[in-house]
Amino acid sequence: MAGFCSLASAQAQRLHEAPVSKGGVIHQFNAKLSSSVSNSPPSRMLGACDSIVSSLTDADFGGGSFTLQAGFAEEEIAGASYTIDPSQFPIRIDLLEVIAGTNGANVSTTTEWSALFYEGTPRDGTLKYIFYSDGKILPHLTIPPGTNLVNVQLLVDPSDPEQIYLNDNGSSTFSVAFKIDRHNNQVDNPCLIAPPICCNAFPTTDTGGLQYPQNNWLYAVNCGIFGCAAGWTTFAELPSLCRPSGDWAMRATWTPFGCGELGSCCLSNGACADDTSQEICVQNGGLWGGPGSFCSDIDCEATSDEGPCCFAVTNGCIALEATSCLAAGGVPGPIGVPCSEHVCFPSGAVCFPDGSCLEDMAPEDAEALGGIFAGDGTVCEDVFCPQPVAACCFGNGFCLELSEADCQQAGATWKQLDSTCDDADQDETADDCVDSALEGDINGDGFINGPDLSELLARWGSSDPIADFNGDAIVDGQDLTYLLSNWTG
Repeated sequence: MAGFCSLASAQAQRLHEAPVSKGGVIHQFNAKLSSSVSNSPPSRMLGACDSIVSSLTDADFGGGSFTLQAGFAEEEIAGASYTIDPSQFPIRIDLLEVIAGTNGANVSTTTEWSALFYEGTPRDGTLKYIFYSDGKILPHLTIPPGTNLVNVQLLVDPSDPEQIYLNDNGSSTFSVAFKIDRHNNQVDNPCLIAPPICCNAFPTTDTGGLQYPQNNWLYAVNCGIFGCAAGWTTFAELPSLCRPSGDWAMRATWTPFGCGELGSCCLSNGACADDTSQEICVQNGGLWGGPGSFCSDIDCEATSDEGPCCFAVTNGCIALEATSCLAAGGVPGPIGVPCSEHVCFPSGAVCFPDGSCLEDMAPEDAEALGGIFAGDGTVCEDVFCPQPVAACCFGNGFCLELSEADCQQAGATWKQLDSTCDDADQDETADDCVDSALEGDINGDGFINGPDLSELLARWGSSDPIADFNGDAIVDGQDLTYLLSNWTG
């Protein structure tokens, strides 16, 4: 996190832990997902399992003392990893809770945020879901002035047929994370000055000391030589001057699949699901094989060959066998699925890696073009597409990895996608920024003109390297000729 800096001067500005105590008055902020999660159930159907809460903290989410991580900048992410019994996978995420707050804020703060879910750890696993607050489907986090703590709760509607499912990627681990996309008022470069505590909300850690350094994670913006560690890093990997004093105040409630009286379930389309309770099997129109039974031991035959048949002319749907559907000019869907649970010809907004968005696209077209389908009926106005970051080169050779918009606001030069601030040749200038620094642009304004000529003449006869373009240890006529040959006006 940029807020945890390696230099003592920067450290005093950015590593800012502010204690907050609100006994018994933590407000709840509910963000409910309904009909917006795009995922199909795994091959095993959910049995009658009890929900489980995973947390790295024993803090009271109803009230108590916490520590604001007030150096937390925009685009930074707090994460936690949980390792569970592999037999419990797949799991369904039911609720994510994060304690955020303010300390003496003199204005009402509005924070744009995201929730992220991973199979495995954030660094080595796979990001499966990300949900952005948009002020409509998911509200932004708004906190009134003063000192306040809020339990941000992302709840998946249990009645929604689409849920958040996570599988075991071989590590028996899943991770959850909370990201600040936009502060209420960040103001300055967070690598140098922390977001003002007067005007912003921040995530919190507990006050019981750091108990799980290997399972707490930070994703930090790249502050170059001023930062502690860019990208995903565990607390254990952070230097002591950069490391938060407690565990993240967040927790996840989830439901496992492997529990209870479970067995095989033959569905009407001939498919078979293991580890299914009798109740769930019957609810889905299936035939339960009894406790301890497995699909490998039985032969499920389809009791119906019908499925949804969609017609482009009307966008309508009727139940037909696939052969009849095709003969009638329709598009067949999965066997055994009723029309009420099938979307014919889904179309919506698609986010692309370059941050752009296109509307009215089908999921298969989005996948073919490397985009992410945002859901049926979505439009770009209501979808936040993450903006890519790349090398942002300043006139003095300094480099930060920023979005194009932020780079332009800083008056610097944004390089192409996939560029970085890496300095492989260790010449103290990012490799991708070498071409951005105009030889002769002494004042770093992006032009070689009169002010640069004045700067050179003021250094005439000296060995000042900023004007000694040919490196002969003296500013003279050869350097003047070099400047004039690169004149831009």
